[in-house]
Amino acid sequence: VKLVESGGGSVQAGGSVKLSCAASGRTYAMGWFRQAPGKEREVVASINWNGSVSYYSNSVKGRFTISRDDGNNTLYLQMDSLVSEDTAVYFCASSLFYTLGREWADFHSWGQGTQVTVSS
Repeated sequence: VKLVESGGGSVQAGGSVKLSCAASGRTYAMGWFRQAPGKEREVVASINWNGSVSYYSNSVKGRFTISRDDGNNTLYLQMDSLVSEDTAVYFCASSLFYTLGREWADFHSWGQGTQVTVSS
């Protein structure tokens, strides 16, 4: 599965950004990860194969929303109330499993990433 992210950019603290991930081919569970400079890649949110179950890391819970539109083969991440700590490269990931994953090892395909920069 090929994944292509879009929607990143620069935003002021308190603002919003919506990321999109266009997938080619059949997808199952999917997720969003991020990696800040000097830090390890971490899961942000994930969603199961039909969108009925989602998971959020504690750092984004209540501010970010993951969703999927399987008719358009697209995964989304709505990010609200952004803070400077959200600055990172955001990656879309696809799994071979129906159930959602919470670790990078649960996913087998990755996008190239899109930069999100939050200025305070």
